[in-house]
Amino acid sequence: MKYVDWLKEKGLEYRDGVLHFADMNTIEIAEKFGTPIYIISEEMIRSQYKKLKRILDSEYKNNSIHYAMKANSNLSILKILDSEGACFDCTSTGEIHTCLKAGISPSKIIYTGNMFTNDDFKFAVKNDILVNLDSISQLKRLVKIYDDLGKEKEIVSFRINPEFGAGHHSHTITAGKTIKFGILDDQVIEAYSKAKEFGFKKFGTHIHIGSGIINAYDFEKAIDKYLTIIMKLADTLDITFEFLDFGGGLGIPYRPEEDPLDLELYKTIALKKFKELVEKGNFGEPEFIIEPGRYLSAEACIILTQINTIKDNGFKMFAGTNTGFNTLLRPAMYGSYHHIITCNKKNKEKILTYDIVGPICESGDIIGKERKLPKLEEGDYLAILDTGAYGFAMSSSYNSRPRPAEILIDKGQVFKIREAETFEDLIRNQDIPEHLK
Repeated sequence: MKYVDWLKEKGLEYRDGVLHFADMNTIEIAEKFGTPIYIISEEMIRSQYKKLKRILDSEYKNNSIHYAMKANSNLSILKILDSEGACFDCTSTGEIHTCLKAGISPSKIIYTGNMFTNDDFKFAVKNDILVNLDSISQLKRLVKIYDDLGKEKEIVSFRINPEFGAGHHSHTITAGKTIKFGILDDQVIEAYSKAKEFGFKKFGTHIHIGSGIINAYDFEKAIDKYLTIIMKLADTLDITFEFLDFGGGLGIPYRPEEDPLDLELYKTIALKKFKELVEKGNFGEPEFIIEPGRYLSAEACIILTQINTIKDNGFKMFAGTNTGFNTLLRPAMYGSYHHIITCNKKNKEKILTYDIVGPICESGDIIGKERKLPKLEEGDYLAILDTGAYGFAMSSSYNSRPRPAEILIDKGQVFKIREAETFEDLIRNQDIPEHLK
């Protein structure tokens, strides 16, 4: 794919030398709202959802897309996806609370946590949220919560660890015998047998092997193992399933030379094999579920940042910005690559190599290493791409720096969907004991 086309796929293009995102002038936005700032395109989120839904519908109509909201939990993004028909994958009671505040029906939420507390279970059961268990030991505690609250035990699911994992970093691989998530093959029969004994009438299953997967073949071994386990489970216990959840992990191309995830190939590896199993199996006609997060929101957002310092120490060139790992943690935490481009290309033909760094008092505060960019000047604006997943969600107030605002762009209009924090926000919940006043 040509570079200019790669940018257009992400809603970006230069017009008269000025970068536009979702048809909006980035320099004008930066000057009006300040930097750093997250800018989100509503149309791109809707487009990504629709593209994925069309692929699923073309093969098997009984499907649903559960947005993995840990990627980005802004209320406006949840409302956008809810309006498109999405369901939601939550990993904490805080995420469930956020969904409910967004007006999302409990029937559209699956709670896939791990290391659940009793308070987690109480919150979920009180709010009629389906729980996807992570350990056999949790089942008895969940049942007690149902009984204590006088709630009917209707449906339950377990997260199955298929032992084959994948992901963009070792910390994001979520399957394997040494990984903390899910139950292994030799525990599955026991788990669902106990669930039946405790009175559950309906069942689901779930896997998730990792995050940021861009090669569809990385899903193949795990899915084959998953479907084998499902067949064994159905044959042994004579149960039917309401749904089979294949998890998330669908990645996006962060680098210009990367090809996007082949959705047709993913459909063949996951959905077609699932459909074949349903047609020859004897466990009902379950719903096919996937849980994309990054795939739906990452490319729909950029960070605008301003250069405050150009430093040449005689060995290396640094472009210092007002965006550090307090604003975007992924590069420091995972060594992740985010493409960085200038917002103004006019009269900038000379190419130099810079480390793009932030103001945090840590040597690891590097947003991009060895980036070749047109000669930069103090006051210039840069755009950091693909920040709509695990961007603001992982941000912090480290070094006592308030977190930035978020704005939403739609059809030429700009909406502020999160106010920037203030210095007062940093200390709002602190109390000083009387003896220190």
